[in-house]
Amino acid sequence: MATWSDVRRIASALPEATEDRSSSGNRGWAVKGKGFVWERPLRKSDLDALGEKAPSGPILGVHTADLEMKEVLLKSNPRACFTTPHFDGYPAVLVCLDQISVKDLKDLVIEAWIARAPKRAVKEYLAKKT
Repeated sequence: MATWSDVRRIASALPEATEDRSSSGNRGWAVKGKGFVWERPLRKSDLDALGEKAPSGPILGVHTADLEMKEVLLKSNPRACFTTPHFDGYPAVLVCLDQISVKDLKDLVIEAWIARAPKRAVKEYLAKKT
């Protein structure tokens, strides 16, 4: 089970990543001004749409590379990854932190960062990992 501390540790370790808080106090992480993961409590419209399937734990929004990757994530890890009508047509999934391993969370956060970071930063990061 992952926690907000895990999200902070993983996201903040990525090059040029910054942490911020929205006006409502929700945490988010960005690279060069582009958000890649963020705290995303469910709204009333989300709860209405999800009904009894609505999770009650902490929710992380995760940017995906594209809509195809979004579908892959939704199908490959349906316990942890889900979406709501609010995100229809938008490349992002919602993740139940209490349903995902720290390893899988790390993979998702890194992939979200790669999708949003400048190409130069991604190239340098990937070169260091090999």
